[in-house]
Amino acid sequence: MITVIAHYTAAADAVRQLLARHAAASRAEPGSLQFDAHQGIDNPDELALVERYKSQAAFAEHRRTPHFRRNVETELVALLTARSWTVFGPAL
Repeated sequence: MITVIAHYTAAADAVRQLLARHAAASRAEPGSLQFDAHQGIDNPDELALVERYKSQAAFAEHRRTPHFRRNVETELVALLTARSWTVFGPAL
């Protein structure tokens, strides 16, 4: 199992519907265990996605899906001012 934490900076109002659509499609993937979006309390334009997948292969498959390519690589990236992500494995 792996956990991916993605950090985005964008006008939250502009990306909220897009993230909702992407989260719903991502949760339906067979290798997806969790897909949640969080918004900064002090800065609402800071967003964090917490994603869990059965394996690194499942995460790689997620990144190849049509909804990832459309929602993230095409539409979302154009709205972001910053983007980063880190992949974690179990620590214990």
